[in-house]
Amino acid sequence: MTVTVATLGFPRIGPRRELKTALESHWAGRSDAAALLATAADLRARAWARQRDLGADIVPSNDFSLYDQVLDTSVMVGAIPAIHGWKGGPVPLATYFAMARGSQGGPGGGHAHHEGCAHGHAHDGEGAPAAEMTKWFDTNYHYLVPEFAEGQRFALSSTKAVDEFLEARAQGIVTRPVLVGPVTFLKLGKSRTEGFDQRRLLPALLPVYAEMLRRLAAAGAEWVQIDEPCLVLDLDQTDRAALRDAYAALAGAAPGLKLMLATYFGALGDNLATALSLPVHGLHVDLVRAPEQLDAVVAGARPDLVLSLGVIDGRNVWKADLAAILDRVEPVAASGRALILAPSCSLLHTPIDLDRETALDPEIRNWLAFAVQKVAELAVLAKALNQGRDSVRATLEAASAAVGSRRTSPRINDPAVQARARQDDAALAQRGSAFEVRRAVQRDRLGLPAYPTTTIGSFPQTPAVRKARADHDRGAIGDADYEAFLREETARTVRWQEEVGLDVLVHGEFERNDMVQYFGEQLAGFAFTKSAWVQSYGSRCVRPPIIYGDVSRPRPMTVAWWRYAQSLTDRPMKGMLTGPVTILNWSFVRDDQPRSATCRQIAFAIRDEVVDLEKAGAAIIQIDEAALREGLPLRRGEWQAYLDWAVECFRLAASGVADATQIHTHMCYSAFNDIIASIGAMDADVISIETARSRMELLDAFAGYRYPAEIGPGVYDIHSPRVPAVDEMTGLLRAAARRLPADQLWVNPDCGLKTRKWPEVRLAIGNMVAAARAARAAA
Repeated sequence: MTVTVATLGFPRIGPRRELKTALESHWAGRSDAAALLATAADLRARAWARQRDLGADIVPSNDFSLYDQVLDTSVMVGAIPAIHGWKGGPVPLATYFAMARGSQGGPGGGHAHHEGCAHGHAHDGEGAPAAEMTKWFDTNYHYLVPEFAEGQRFALSSTKAVDEFLEARAQGIVTRPVLVGPVTFLKLGKSRTEGFDQRRLLPALLPVYAEMLRRLAAAGAEWVQIDEPCLVLDLDQTDRAALRDAYAALAGAAPGLKLMLATYFGALGDNLATALSLPVHGLHVDLVRAPEQLDAVVAGARPDLVLSLGVIDGRNVWKADLAAILDRVEPVAASGRALILAPSCSLLHTPIDLDRETALDPEIRNWLAFAVQKVAELAVLAKALNQGRDSVRATLEAASAAVGSRRTSPRINDPAVQARARQDDAALAQRGSAFEVRRAVQRDRLGLPAYPTTTIGSFPQTPAVRKARADHDRGAIGDADYEAFLREETARTVRWQEEVGLDVLVHGEFERNDMVQYFGEQLAGFAFTKSAWVQSYGSRCVRPPIIYGDVSRPRPMTVAWWRYAQSLTDRPMKGMLTGPVTILNWSFVRDDQPRSATCRQIAFAIRDEVVDLEKAGAAIIQIDEAALREGLPLRRGEWQAYLDWAVECFRLAASGVADATQIHTHMCYSAFNDIIASIGAMDADVISIETARSRMELLDAFAGYRYPAEIGPGVYDIHSPRVPAVDEMTGLLRAAARRLPADQLWVNPDCGLKTRKWPEVRLAIGNMVAAARAARAAA
């Protein structure tokens, strides 16, 4: 039986980030909806053709999104919060973006598609807030959390999945449409009704899915891929019953239509029996994250079940060991079972095309494969299985040579770094005194008022800043002129922070391209790309560094800029660093040693920077660990091992300073309740967190645990151009003070301001300072 090749999803941003450009032009009022939709259609058409031409027999559709596939699902089923004023029927684009980004002009969308508004002015306090945002399983991709109510009604409110299938069919490509599965969709959502179990909504939701399947079948679809990554989580009997009920209903919804149940990001484990019992025609399993499950899946699968084997890593950038993969799957293929070879998950999480990286070091480049190359790898594997290894012998030998050279390259190993990381001195991860002792010393040194105000670190990277960086990168301006420009931007920002009344200042980070990339470019063991963009959320794209070898810090990275900024003010200037766990989790990490070993090396490098900042006079040093939770294993039984080494790495980075030096950390868009003890164990003096979108609900974890240190709950959502009014922020501070002692609270936005525009930032920070003053007066 012929082995075929499938992709589960493809990067949607475009090789040159065309989607980002089109979205931001539309939001800024420079282009209309028609122009945006035309760009989107062109990107889809090119992606379908490219996958087909690379050798994919099964190409997905409806994996494209203007913002997020979970938001698309909410729109498909009509799960639109009442605040947006939707009355049924097709969901307007303005409402879609209002859910994603908030709206400024009242229910129904208003100025949701603008950054500020068409005239560049920020509005104060009107409109609807954006949907809550959090991480997609353990990736750095953010999804918009569906919001459900008791008695929720669902209705098919978008035909996007059918429309895009028909687009591809007109192009001569019969795709396999992708839907987020109904059980995963409900589990990813939340309800504002306390104690309400949204799984009870499944009977109301399933008819909408069934109608969509019927429409896809009528349009000519032969297969539909239904993603249920919840199957790799810890499920209870209610979850398993929901899955059985869901697929009993969907299996017969459209006679003749075949369902491919897709699981990824881990092993099915104790959910394997449930998955194999469902009346679907195919099952996809992740054999990169969980190679050990292959034998059990094959042994338990009924003979007619098509198995889709995720053998190529959809989340990392290393070339695959094709010969080793063939060794594993050849026996399965020889059995005559219908097989599909696929990436482990959607290729959304990888850059698009390595061929665009013409400046990358040739040796390192030879070790890499991006989305395009991964589809080609799958085609080679399928050809070897269908026609024999001799048909692709040269390609297999080249792949084996690349994998072997990475294992043996002297660029990978630094004995001095390895020896330092092996140190077994517990004192290295301990501050000199307990928090209460440090707190008294720090308060005497800093002299801050109640409800001290600060920001998370970055300020707007304006077009002028981006242009200057680009001009410097291509040699159009020299080092001296570029530094002079950055100094002026920094000085202007420091002056404005003093004028608006912030208590603890930051330098704005204008010299930094990205909070991880900036540090990685100065650390040994990292490689960087020019065009390897990956979507984080909406139009936000990042270029993750590639950690290929042992990590060390050759020289100070931030001290000079901190020293300059502090020279401009008498107020405390925070030193701003990215923590070791976040650098690890937001990079493509080497896979030839445990992630914990790589993280420990990074921790020692950051520790050196912390110590140097303190020597330069920094009284406050922030070490951001925004990604600490997203590295958490998906199975609870594996959590503690990860948390133990992750917390120790943060403490290694932070503990080389005296009691009087205040260590801050920052985390965003994560649920903290279930790891609060580990956050406490980090022993930071101040933590700032996202709480605006959750309306301070996240503070319940800190209150119930009696978190000992100080906390800066974000009082406004920086991922939206919406500017909350003073009263709104004051209300959030009152809500925070009901959960925690007032003398424990700081006042700050929920994240950095890099992506915002100055008009809205000036108004929002001014409102925030006014809210803090009102809280002080009321205390």
